[in-house]
Formats: sequence, structure tokens, C-alpha cells
Amino acid sequence: MPSNNVIRGTRVGAAPERFDQRAEPAPRRPVVYWCRHGHRVEFLIAAEAETPATWECTRCGEPAGPDQGNPPDRRRAEPFKTHLAYVQERRTPEEGEALLAEALDALRRRRGRA
Repeated sequence: MPSNNVIRGTRVGAAPERFDQRAEPAPRRPVVYWCRHGHRVEFLIAAEAETPATWECTRCGEPAGPDQGNPPDRRRAEPFKTHLAYVQERRTPEEGEALLAEALDALRRRRGRA
């Protein structure tokens, strides 16, 4: 027995039923980039948009640039950081202690143990 909440005759990404409802896409232009492995990366970008300095190669993941003879260098691998490492970069131990004391005081007040 079919469900009552099914929309029949449509699919994800389906175009409107009437052609006059369709919108014209924005003008685009092709852009070609090259990575250091010689892979050609081509994509479309809006005609009035500024092209980025680098683009990720879709084959190897390395950065690609518009100059085939001088592609960008390999990007530096950033080491994995935990959440605690990011917090420790932003706060000194004294600031952390003050925040912890403030949070514990607020918790005790909510529980009625102040």
C-alpha cells in the first residue's frame, strides 16, 4: 500500500514543469589550472568573478595554478591538533582557571549550593 506523503512524478533536481519558469544561468567562463604533476584542471567560473590564485587538483589533491610552466609548490601538511591544543593556544592557564571557577560557581548556584 503506497504512502500518502509521496510526491509522484518528481525527482531530486527535477526541472520545473513549465519552460517559462526556468532561469537563465549566469554567464560563465572556463578556467584552466595545472598542478605540479601536470594534471589539467578545468572548471567554469562566473564571468565577472575574480579567479583564485590556486585551486585544488581533482586528481591528486595538490594545489594547481594558472601557469602550466610554473605550478604552485606542494602545500605544507598541518599536524593534527586536538580541541584542547586549540584552546591552549587561545588561553593562558590562569585564564582557564578563572573560567573554570566561574563555570563551577554558576553550576553551584543553579543547584542551590552556593
